[in-house]
Amino acid sequence: MLTAASGARANNPSSSRTDAAWRVLATVLDPEVPAVSVCELGIVRDVIDHDDVLEIVLTPTYSGCPATEVIEHDILQALTAAGLGPARATLRRAPAWTTDWISAEGRAKLLAYGIVPPGPASDAAVPMRFFPRGLKAAALACPRCGSLNTERLAAFGSTACKATWRCLACKEPFEHFKPI
Repeated sequence: MLTAASGARANNPSSSRTDAAWRVLATVLDPEVPAVSVCELGIVRDVIDHDDVLEIVLTPTYSGCPATEVIEHDILQALTAAGLGPARATLRRAPAWTTDWISAEGRAKLLAYGIVPPGPASDAAVPMRFFPRGLKAAALACPRCGSLNTERLAAFGSTACKATWRCLACKEPFEHFKPI
């Protein structure tokens, strides 16, 4: 099916360069979760061909993300190595990144990697939920054995966007990518 956007892209002589850039970007892995690409995480928002330079528009997962500079470097290096440079990265912080931007493929790869993907952020009552002592978070299915007999150990895991959980059935720890 040819949409208006794809038709315009097909008539644009730079569309092949833009399409090639998207293919390259799909291979650039997130440095903190190397099971998913920056495209699958929804960090890459747009690729704009300005004839003299490719502009890659990025929205970091959160404004203080320590991996932002590494992601920019990896993206620009991949595009240069593919012969698509020169390129520059532009950070766009509004609208703020949301876990809803993670693709279905990204969610499946997170789960296969042992990280429970987030549910819809729109289901969250507030951007961040704090649980008083004694109040349990909703059970998550263990990514290894599927048991719902799990517990949250810590609100923050290896990064601020993940929480640490443990399966009480198979005794394995796992992380949950929090919906934001």
